[in-house]
Amino acid sequence: MPQNVADTIVAVATPPGRGGVGIVRVSGPRAGDIALRVCKRVPSARHATYVDFVDSSGALIDRGLALFFPGPRSFTGEDVLELHGHGSPIVLGRIVEQCIAAGGRAARPGEFSERAFLNGRIDLAQAESIADLIEAGSRAAAQAAVRSLSGEFSAVVAEVVDALETLRVLVEAAIDFPEEELDVMVRYDIPGRLHGVIQKLGRISQLASRGRVLREGVDVVLIGEPNVGKSSLLNRLAEDEVAIVTEIPGTTRDLLRTDIVVEGIPLHIVDTAGLRESQDVVERIGIDRGRKAARKADLALVVVDARCPVGDAVGRVEALGVLPGRRIIVRNKCDLGIDPAAVGSDGCEVCLVSARSGAGIERLRKAIGDAVGWDGSGESSVFLARDRHVRCLERALGHLQVAECFGSGETDLLADELRYAEYALEEISGRRTADDLLGDIFSKFCIGK
Repeated sequence: MPQNVADTIVAVATPPGRGGVGIVRVSGPRAGDIALRVCKRVPSARHATYVDFVDSSGALIDRGLALFFPGPRSFTGEDVLELHGHGSPIVLGRIVEQCIAAGGRAARPGEFSERAFLNGRIDLAQAESIADLIEAGSRAAAQAAVRSLSGEFSAVVAEVVDALETLRVLVEAAIDFPEEELDVMVRYDIPGRLHGVIQKLGRISQLASRGRVLREGVDVVLIGEPNVGKSSLLNRLAEDEVAIVTEIPGTTRDLLRTDIVVEGIPLHIVDTAGLRESQDVVERIGIDRGRKAARKADLALVVVDARCPVGDAVGRVEALGVLPGRRIIVRNKCDLGIDPAAVGSDGCEVCLVSARSGAGIERLRKAIGDAVGWDGSGESSVFLARDRHVRCLERALGHLQVAECFGSGETDLLADELRYAEYALEEISGRRTADDLLGDIFSKFCIGK
């Protein structure tokens, strides 16, 4: 939480480094005084004004644009000043120094967004989506973050909260007038309404879970015996020569990590050393690291030689390593001839590919999306949710499913479960959130946001 919301905070709002334009942002009650000190004037509200930026002696630091947004109609809800100068770290640093000397203080990470939340300009889910939009790893993730930032996610959650409040009022009325309890439950169709809310919340939870995949990405491990083409497959998926490929078995001896986007999903791919019994100390260490990576992965691409019986090849991999529950059998080198067996030993998805020619790669990309619950359909309605959002939705859904089990004679227990579900959903928007959670969320933002 803020050290003092009456402070005026200052920070560079553009990324570190050099560029054509750099922005210093100021927010708080002394923003106008700082404008007088640094710009020698307070710019007209919401008009870009070309000014000199000067130090305390009047010496010129830079020339650029100044914009002034009087509160409460500003991002933070306070008076906000933005100074757009040249993107030199030295120049921006001097402007920040002058703003601090004029009564400001250096902002903490995320403090601008935190003040916007505390002043009611945005809710907590919208504040989080600012950071998510900045960090978006794919076009789909960016679009989903914009929907959350615009308030779509908060709005659908608020609709459910409103429906629960109405239900709870009706149930509590039945408690207050026990002689009419059954009549209230039947007249207002409490069970039917509750079932409808559960279905709607289930759909929201599904969309949020898919949004979490977009935000966090998926950990994928390439695993298999030596010389089956794992590194070649990685290069094909990445569309770049990120791994060394030779005909010599055991070329890859350590973990090789790279991030790519497949079907709009950020994938964190780990290529591993070929699994085999080895007397080489270094290779054994690499194989052990591969096993550990496989245990942690969300999805394994089990690469086997298409010329070998599938069951035998997968069996040897299973005997040497630990595989996640979700896996795709990738039968590589199909251009060299294939074994006619078409299914894996455990009925997993099987993709026939050639990393050399690219045959079958598009089908593999789609299979990866399907395996993690993302097929691209309904993309326009997905929200870029965080793990905490999904947990809140699941907790609320659990309470409502318990509530659905209660009969008309247990209205007090039903009301309690409805209330708990409301509380869980209100944590998403921040209407009911612990201070330490707020501090943790905003501390991960960049300084100027």
